[in-house]
Amino acid sequence: MTFRASQDGGPHPNPRKSAEGYRLRVLAIDDESAWVVQRIFAEYLSGMGDRAIANGLNRDRIPCPSARRPDQNKHRPGDGWQGSTVRAILENPRYTGYAFFGRSTKYETLLDPDDVSAGHVVRFRKASPDRVIRSRNPAHPKIVEIEDFTAAQLLRKSKGSLRTARKTERSGRVVKHRYLFRGRIRCDICGRKMEGSPRKKAMYYRCPARTLAPGSPVLASHPGAVYLREDALQDAVNGWLGHVFDRKNRDRTVAALMDSQEPVIQIGRDAAKKRLAEAEAKLTRFQNAIMAGVDPAALVEVINEAQAERLASRAALDNVPAPVEVDVAEIYAAIDSIGDVSAALRGHAPTRLEELYEAIDLQVRYKQNPHEADVSINPVGVNNARVRGGT
Repeated sequence: MTFRASQDGGPHPNPRKSAEGYRLRVLAIDDESAWVVQRIFAEYLSGMGDRAIANGLNRDRIPCPSARRPDQNKHRPGDGWQGSTVRAILENPRYTGYAFFGRSTKYETLLDPDDVSAGHVVRFRKASPDRVIRSRNPAHPKIVEIEDFTAAQLLRKSKGSLRTARKTERSGRVVKHRYLFRGRIRCDICGRKMEGSPRKKAMYYRCPARTLAPGSPVLASHPGAVYLREDALQDAVNGWLGHVFDRKNRDRTVAALMDSQEPVIQIGRDAAKKRLAEAEAKLTRFQNAIMAGVDPAALVEVINEAQAERLASRAALDNVPAPVEVDVAEIYAAIDSIGDVSAALRGHAPTRLEELYEAIDLQVRYKQNPHEADVSINPVGVNNARVRGGT
């Protein structure tokens, strides 16, 4: 963001290239968006956080980088500023006008640690500060003063240590409100987790539309706020769990878990097949281009990349593990390890209920219309074995 196509920077510093007529190209500032970066640094140094800055930009309807340049951000939805976007801008040293090299390092890792013959894949990770190289002189126009950038980095580092201290302090603090379904309820409209919202007479979980990014397509169908009362959900869920884990329904529950098993590994197999088909399609296009008269030397690099992707996809496809299915004995053992579910439900002790919901991996998806909750549990500990029910 803020830098557009390079502009002429004078003769090339390399004497041979300069003699051959090459010109130096330098980045040019995009004046229409450079002020946004300056605003972000100014607001951060004034005490605002990443999310607060992002919310302010969204309120002012300032397009985010992926919305402004969708051609360069095809993998992003472009539906508004996020805290992570602000953080990336605040940590980008190129806005100071200097060129930086080696901020990310490339390394190879085994595609399958259990099968060396499957080959390697290339990954990138953030390099340590001592490996980053900065140009001696400014390489392009600056947007932010280097003093402001340094002050922002020092402030981030100090906030990081304070955040750790506050988190440690909060962990030993007695909470005023206990949320039985914390992190377990999702709004069916937008798919986000619903947050606890204490009220005077009851506890609710809500999904406010105001926290959605402006321009998001979900806003067209999302009410101002979706509310779900905790005690109503608790009674319905506990009643259903009591029925599912009742001794006389034990065999039926085990049978339902057995029937619900699906080979989730098929997802990985389908993805590998898709990558293989795309790589082979690329190679076919390159071959057709050569037959049409394109210089083969100009396509050497992209052909090698496509061939490497084809080999990696074939290796991934050949090494997809067999589906993991749970037998009847394991399901019975998993249910027995949970303990006395009926006692936990009768006691209504919040701590015991939280432990129970955690043990069975309780998940809720709430539909405001027609006020239904789709509840699923996974007491076996395998992602493809679940029992579902509506409340």
